[in-house]
Order: sequence, then structure tokens, then C-alpha cells
Amino acid sequence: MLNLKTKCIIVDDEPIAIDVIRSHLQFFNDIEIVAECENAIKALEKINKNQVDLVFLDIEMPQVSGIDFLKNVNRDFKVIITTAYRDYAIEGYQLDVVDYLLKPISLERFIQAINKFFQQTKRNIVEFKQEVGLDPNLFIYVKEGKDTHKIYLKDILYLESLRDFLIIHLDNRTIEIRYKISDFEQKLPSDFFMRIHKSFIISIGKINSFNSNAIKIGSKELPIGRTYHEQVKRKLEIQ
Repeated sequence: MLNLKTKCIIVDDEPIAIDVIRSHLQFFNDIEIVAECENAIKALEKINKNQVDLVFLDIEMPQVSGIDFLKNVNRDFKVIITTAYRDYAIEGYQLDVVDYLLKPISLERFIQAINKFFQQTKRNIVEFKQEVGLDPNLFIYVKEGKDTHKIYLKDILYLESLRDFLIIHLDNRTIEIRYKISDFEQKLPSDFFMRIHKSFIISIGKINSFNSNAIKIGSKELPIGRTYHEQVKRKLEIQ
């Protein structure tokens, strides 16, 4: 399964500098701090033990400088340099860093660096593993008032429970039926539909984006209920 979180390490011998980066990172739900290290040697230990995608790296540090670290480590991760010194900018870019941030680092400048990282790695594009699609010929009949409707499962976006009624949201219309959401859930293939809330079932193939609190289908953002959070997390590998 795809790991959606970007794993990062902050390497700086100044606690205040680490605090600033940590504070800026709170605006990015898809980036997780794996470790905070006061020198490059400790950073290398963490990198050898963990999956790391991005390193925020200071340059002037005791024992091993950030530049020496970059020159000698085998890298399968990206680096954003964070330093108070302009002198190393050319050398830093020659070592293929994503960006070179000068302290004090403003949030605006930090966001620019993160966007560069996303552009280089395309981690802002969620790619699900290839799966067998929902059979386009599968359908169900539902009764709305005096009318009975034939609904193809592939056209369902999500279902919404409203008291004693169930609203079926389709690509181009809605159908309201008197039905319990829990009973309707039993009729749907669990590989392609998922209960995310006491009031919502969604079609997994219709998801546009998601985070740990909500799922977006089209322009509608649907909440993930506390009771369903763990099963949604396992299904979509939200961390």
C-alpha cells in the first residue's frame, strides 16, 4: 500500500531553530516528524533506522557540518538546508538540495520550500494501487415513493442517512428512500464501499482527497466519525 505521509527529520544544534521548523510543519498534515537531532551523527543513526523522505539540515553544527554530511551520506531522501549563513548557498545547490532557507525562516518562505519538495517528488499526487474495478453492470433497484429506480453501483458517490431516510448521491442526481443506512450497507460490496460515519457510506473509487478527519468527494467534504476512524485508517492507510 502507498504510504501517504512524508517522513522528515530536523537536524539543528539550536533548539529554537527546531521549534520554528516544528511550528511551521503543523500546517502540513501530510508531513510527519520522525526525529529531531542536534547533530549530523545522530541524524545518520535515525536515517539508518527509519524511512526518511526529507531532511531539514543546518550547516554550522559541532562534530560534522551539514555540508560534510551531504558529501558523505548515501542519499535516497531530499534535503532542505536551514542556516543563518549565505556563504554555502552555491555549494548547497551543487549538492542537489531542494532549497536553501536563511534564518529566521518565515512561514511564507518555508511553504515555498515545501512546495518545491512536493513538485520534485510529486508527493502531492495520491496514487492508489491498481485494483480490479467495480463491475459497471452491477445495479440495484430502490423505491422512491411510487417509483422504482435502477441504480448502477458505479454511479454512486456516497449515501447520507437523514433520520429515517437515506439519500443516495449519484453523479447527476439524488434519490431519497426510506431505508436504514446499516441495512443498505449490507447490500454494497465492501471492496468498493466504506462506512466512514454513522451517517455516511462512500464509494472508495470516487474519493478526490482525504486526511485524518475528512474525505472529499467532488465538492463535498464528509467527516470521518470517531467510531469508524480506525477502519478508515486501515483501508486508506491514513496516518
